[in-house]
Amino acid sequence: MSSQPAEAPQTKTDDPRSTPLLKRIASLADEISAGGDEAQQMRRVPDRTVNALIEAGFFRFTLPRELGGEDASVWETVEVLEAISAIDASVGWNVMLGSEINAMAAGGMAEDLAKEVYIDNPRVIMCGGGGPGSRPSKAVKQPDGGYRVWGQTTFISGCHNAEWCFMAAPIFEGDQPKLTDDGQPILKMWFLNRSEWEIEDTWDVAGLRGSGSHDVVADGGYVPERFVPVDLMSLPARYPNPVYRIPVPLRLAYNKSAISLGIARGALDAFAELAQTKVPMLSTSTTRDRPIAQYRMGECEADYRAVRAFMKESLDVVEDELNAGLEAPSAKATQIARLACTHAANVCMRVVDTIHNTAGTSAMRMHNPLERKLRDAHGAATHRWVAHPLYQELGKIFLGHEPGPEFAGGSEGPRLGGG
Repeated sequence: MSSQPAEAPQTKTDDPRSTPLLKRIASLADEISAGGDEAQQMRRVPDRTVNALIEAGFFRFTLPRELGGEDASVWETVEVLEAISAIDASVGWNVMLGSEINAMAAGGMAEDLAKEVYIDNPRVIMCGGGGPGSRPSKAVKQPDGGYRVWGQTTFISGCHNAEWCFMAAPIFEGDQPKLTDDGQPILKMWFLNRSEWEIEDTWDVAGLRGSGSHDVVADGGYVPERFVPVDLMSLPARYPNPVYRIPVPLRLAYNKSAISLGIARGALDAFAELAQTKVPMLSTSTTRDRPIAQYRMGECEADYRAVRAFMKESLDVVEDELNAGLEAPSAKATQIARLACTHAANVCMRVVDTIHNTAGTSAMRMHNPLERKLRDAHGAATHRWVAHPLYQELGKIFLGHEPGPEFAGGSEGPRLGGG
């Protein structure tokens, strides 16, 4: 008989949460890359790749644990989205949008309803927000207490993957919009099941080409009475994670900037690999030995790391304030965090521009990863919540002007689809 002690039985689990998030991404790198390539032709992420990401928990990792998620912090979320986007930004954008709205909806939904929506369907993905389409929107109350919604909304990333979509529409009474006490139309985000809307094929772009950000159209889509109260934020927060008290514009901003960080990281890595073997025309040495390549690599690596550090520092301040007991982050913390997110997206775009230029004509070829990253970097940096016009809005505040609602601190500000 062997004198060796018996080994403890191995516990098998299919729960993806048993593996750290970043290790899961590494194990899916080939699938993310292949899916990203295919998405360039389809203009959406293929079902095979979406299913792999669902199985690995990447549309649920931001949900509370009681709803089957991993209750990710702000920076854990940024790291995950950055790592996926370093491989392919369209795939990262789909994970960003789906996990973002999944979590936000959970925070704006009564607990009993949330368990029905999330626990009964662990594969659930949501989409929504966007901008107004060419068809005016409206919502009309029905005799049973539900609402019917008409309208079109644009830029609905990942709509092919989603079971639910949030669509903005004002409430109408007869032929007129219902107004608030100060005379403004009452605009709400309506929670519509996939059976109540259609996809209109409108997404034919260069940057983030594979994100599937088509239009969604509802023609009298029905929202049952029990789903009418569902929103994308609810206070007081239903869950202790401070992300549920972060103002909606800031929450949207750091998720978008995470994609930009990933694109820049991926471009730097791709250039470093290219530089090992490329010998430029009329040169006797590889790109890695050229002074201009060394200079630009050093400068761009510093720029990427600097904006990443600024983002982390400012977002940590927001979380620290919320963990200390504030109901919402202060105006100053909100403004600095929005500045950091805007700066990250725009500097990362310039990093990719510089690296693409330094790679020379090689980067122009469609099979070169730098070509797609150039397009994606510009696509990510044009998003409303991180685009360059925000520098002016924030600069006005730093020069003494009163902040608008979006930057005033607290939990107010524009809603998804609300302007």
